[in-house]
Amino acid sequence: MLARKKQQNPDEKIRVLVVDDSAMIRRLLTTILDRSPFIEVVDSACDANDARSKIKHYNPDVVTLDIEMPGMDGLTFLERIMRLRPTPVIMCSTLTQKGAESTLKALSLGAVDFVAKPTNDVAAQLEGYADEFVAKIRVAAKVKFDHAHANSLTADPMKAVKQRTHPKV
Repeated sequence: MLARKKQQNPDEKIRVLVVDDSAMIRRLLTTILDRSPFIEVVDSACDANDARSKIKHYNPDVVTLDIEMPGMDGLTFLERIMRLRPTPVIMCSTLTQKGAESTLKALSLGAVDFVAKPTNDVAAQLEGYADEFVAKIRVAAKVKFDHAHANSLTADPMKAVKQRTHPKV
């Protein structure tokens, strides 16, 4: 599975699917992202099963994904996404902190980036991350995976990454 720079029409909005088991977080993230003139939240999902069907239906450019969810956890779901339908994913969880084990695991499984979800005063804290979150989604949208190699993951998915883009946003 190779990642390369994605050619995107500058007039097209980045289509995002928000996946989180908390209805409040889904609403907050949707509100924050929808304010950006570059992003359209196509839908949200409360768990991996819901997200799976919505990924098939909407074919989003980027998925935001929580780690702690009922049923299948976000890391297991991320691994399946990368194996079956590689899509740029940004992890958004209270467990994703710089250097945290779950963050490193998510990045090794193919996540493009992460955002640490706050545990206190969530609405205000997420608002404080809004610009950073939008910037990360814009960068993630520029990553394109080679779907022809989707079912042939290497033992270390990070070795399969050919190029990550870090354009100015």
